[in-house]
Amino acid sequence: MERDNKQDGMSRRDFLKITASVGVGLAIGASGMAAVGKALSPAQPAAAGAEDEKNERIALYGEHQPGIVTPQQTYMYLASFKITAADKLAVIRLFRDWTKFADLSMAGGTMRTGDNPLLPPSDTGETLDLPASRLTVTFGFGPTFFRLDGQDRFGIASKQPQFLKDIPRMPRERLDPLLSGGDVCVQVCAEDQQVAFHAVRNFIRLSTGSATVNWLQEGFISGGSGGQTPRNLFGFKDGTANSLHQTPDGYRDVVWAGADEPDWMQGGTYMAYRKVRMLLEVWDRSSLADQEDTFGRYKESGAAYGKKDEFDHADPSTMPVGAHVRLAKESKQLIHRRGFSYTDGVDPRTGNVNAGLLFVSFQRNPEEQFIPMLKLMQSKDALNEYAMHIASGMFACPGGLREGQYIGQNILES
Repeated sequence: MERDNKQDGMSRRDFLKITASVGVGLAIGASGMAAVGKALSPAQPAAAGAEDEKNERIALYGEHQPGIVTPQQTYMYLASFKITAADKLAVIRLFRDWTKFADLSMAGGTMRTGDNPLLPPSDTGETLDLPASRLTVTFGFGPTFFRLDGQDRFGIASKQPQFLKDIPRMPRERLDPLLSGGDVCVQVCAEDQQVAFHAVRNFIRLSTGSATVNWLQEGFISGGSGGQTPRNLFGFKDGTANSLHQTPDGYRDVVWAGADEPDWMQGGTYMAYRKVRMLLEVWDRSSLADQEDTFGRYKESGAAYGKKDEFDHADPSTMPVGAHVRLAKESKQLIHRRGFSYTDGVDPRTGNVNAGLLFVSFQRNPEEQFIPMLKLMQSKDALNEYAMHIASGMFACPGGLREGQYIGQNILES
């Protein structure tokens, strides 16, 4: 499979030919691969008229990382890694391999299965017959990537961005440390769940000897890809307020890091993560009036109280004091939401369904935008009767990559 015409570079077929000629699967360095690519003709575009979103390919390279303001896909895997490599060179090798695999898989390709049948194949193979499915990969770095127990791990502590800190403890939360934080976070999204799982599975496989998985979360939405605001498992639309800033100027003001951040954060952002368990059995016994009062919106239309359309300007004064939307408006801050629902089976202790929201948001300044909003919500939100925060994390997502770069290069080498 080959890249479409959104970017010039090496096609997947060319990549496979070259790796076969040198006898390796992922042995070509990122800069070397780019150099070889310059000697080749750009890949031909995908077949004209292919409108199926599962055939759409999203470029890894650009001013910003994909998967942040990209229209939301149906499936998501969020993986946290702990770096076990003892030196910077081993981390660089890992990030080079991850970047090459992200580029290849987002373009709809796979690694070679291998020439020696007595060795494990270079690719797990479950996407050999599947299209790119709007696959995106987004990388972020946690506070412990820069400093661990007060120690400068890889000589990069001075490059830690100013707002990269653990989210402060909040009232009512019950955080599980085994589901929180991490050195590196990888968000994988796609329109096909198997395509998304293949990607995260191979990131895990490629990390062997250099990193281990802290936790892995699996999420889904419905309706977002068709232009409709997705609904959460309470049945309410989730992310309506994104419409207030979905312009280039709005993204600059709300999402992208400011000029006072390190160079590697230019074009980047901060990812806030919260795993929120929804008490579905309690919610399902609540009246429709109570549910709508909890949010301050009508359930069916998504419109704010006193309005008819989902996107009509919300008037907080028309809502109950503890309504979720009212508190969000009173915080006077905007964030870019990109949450997904999750289901984790049944809690064997209670027999209740274990399900909820994988809350993911992106913002340029979490201390100004996200944390004050979270404090207000955790202390006054009527939703607290029906939900419980059980995991947390903050990650700094670098700006986008140029061809030939690997993720984190501007941190580890400059």
